[in-house]
Order: sequence, then structure tokens, then C-alpha cells
Amino acid sequence: MNKRNKRIVISISSVLLTAAAFSINAANQVSNIDDNSFNCIRDMTPVRHFYVDNLLGNTQGTLAVANDPEGAVYPEGSVVQLVPTEVMVKREAGTFPATGDWEFFELEVDEQGSTITKRGFTDVNNRFGGNCFTCHLPAAEKWDFVCESGHGCEPIPIDHSMTGALQRSDPRCGEPELQDGDTFALFKLNSMVVLGSAKKWLEDLF
Repeated sequence: MNKRNKRIVISISSVLLTAAAFSINAANQVSNIDDNSFNCIRDMTPVRHFYVDNLLGNTQGTLAVANDPEGAVYPEGSVVQLVPTEVMVKREAGTFPATGDWEFFELEVDEQGSTITKRGFTDVNNRFGGNCFTCHLPAAEKWDFVCESGHGCEPIPIDHSMTGALQRSDPRCGEPELQDGDTFALFKLNSMVVLGSAKKWLEDLF
């Protein structure tokens, strides 16, 4: 083999090794989800009233599904988020077929970043006591478990004014970018959380 052919073989081998290393790192990025996996919601890509991203870098693939009017299966690594404290991530194929391989996360967020407080597949409840899997199940077949208006999911107890205010006040993003009405929307939401907590406390007590 002459020197030129050796250089070509070495170059191809380097490319293949780099690609293999990227694939391994990408796989680890999904399987090793931790607090650092979730950052400012507004750094993600907006789609209608929610945000998407992809932990493997395939944001375009995730966007294509999110914008498909007929519905499709999200690619591995997809992140779907409506509010800063709740996230769903598409795990490796076969991880948990009952949820379509989606894992649900409940977060605490502040200026320092994110802390995962709950994670799982069928047993994660949000702060209003709703089960994530049960809520998303009606959208399973056509919409790959992602809830939007018209996807068959039960309505959530908060509206777009509240979710938008939460997105614009995500403490991980720095200064809030509040719009008219956001302060009142956040007040209403906080009141609902307080009342919900009091109701649960009374139910547990009696």
C-alpha cells in the first residue's frame, strides 16, 4: 500500500472512530440524565405553547414530529416541556413500552439550576396530584403521548396565560421577561397550588 492510500485509510478510520465516540457519548447523554440535563426553558425551541429540544442534538427531528399535523413518533432524546418544573424525555427504544419510552420528570428550579425531585414512567405525579402517565395516555397512539388541545388528554387545571407566565419567569433564565397580565396569572397559579396543598392535607388528616 502506498503512502497516499495509507493516509486515506487512516483518515477514514479517524472519521469512523470519531463517529463511534459521538454515538457512545450521545447514548450516555440520554441514559445518564441528571440535574444538569435541564436548563432554561426559553433556551429550547418554542412550538406553539410548549418547548422542545433533543439531548442527542437531533432537534430538527424532534421539531419535525412536533409540527407534523398527522402525528408521528418522536426520536430518541426528544425533550418536551410545557412549564419549567415538568419534563418528558424520550428514552432509548424498548426502555419502557407502556409509556412509549417516555420518562417523566418533576423538577425544582432556582437561579442555580435544576434539581430532579421525581422521575419515572407510570408513577410520577405533578404538584396538582395528577399522574403524568395517566394524563398523557389518551394521546398514546397517534400523538406519541404528547398532549395538546384535540389530542384526547384531560384538560389540565392551568391555562396558557399561566404556562406562558411560568415560562417567562423561569429563574434559570436570569431576569424574568414578564408581559402584561403575567403577575396576576402567577398569583392565581400560586393560589391554586396553596389551596391544592391545603385540600390534600385535610384529606390526609381526615
